[in-house]
Amino acid sequence: MGLRINDTIPDLTVETDQGSITLHDFVGDNWMILFSHPKDFTPVCTTEFGAVAQLADEWEKRGTKVLGVSVDGVEDHKKWKGDIEKVAGTKAGFPIIADAGLEVSKAFDMLPAEAYMPDGRTPADSATVRSVFIIGPDKKLKLSMTYPMTVGRNFAEVLRALDGLQTSTGQGVATPANWNVGDDVIIPATVSDADAKARFGEFTTVLPYLRTAKLPSA
Repeated sequence: MGLRINDTIPDLTVETDQGSITLHDFVGDNWMILFSHPKDFTPVCTTEFGAVAQLADEWEKRGTKVLGVSVDGVEDHKKWKGDIEKVAGTKAGFPIIADAGLEVSKAFDMLPAEAYMPDGRTPADSATVRSVFIIGPDKKLKLSMTYPMTVGRNFAEVLRALDGLQTSTGQGVATPANWNVGDDVIIPATVSDADAKARFGEFTTVLPYLRTAKLPSA
């Protein structure tokens, strides 16, 4: 059985271009986003890691660490960082796991247990290593998204999803479709109207099971 939402991520010790790390220690008390890539020096992945580098301030504001994964070695990662930084126009300060042995790719259910990298491999051999995993401070998987190799990931959506997760877990609410910070949230069905009024003040009953409200100001 692969990794599912609310499963605790495996506490692997991995090699990166910035040295050895243990996943649970790396997360610490933070949120973490794990971005996986099927191969170094590939065009779509280079633009994606460039976008990740450009968002360094946004990750920091959200108390979130970024960790990359690619199924190539440390020395390739170090060389690839130069291309990433050229595309981004800024430093790529996050580490990238060297997953040449596919331990992380298999543990996170991106590749089957029997998968291996053949000689002369191409990105097609590890095409499903194209995922985003958002992990909470409790070391549990909160969200995952997988993309094909031809479609670059939308990092505005990754940030929006991270905001939604941090709001819903921190405030005990849910977020509707297309929600952004500052929009109305959904009051859980388990909260009575009286308790909802006490907490949120005014709220809107759209349907008997759908009530929305502004989050109270801090």
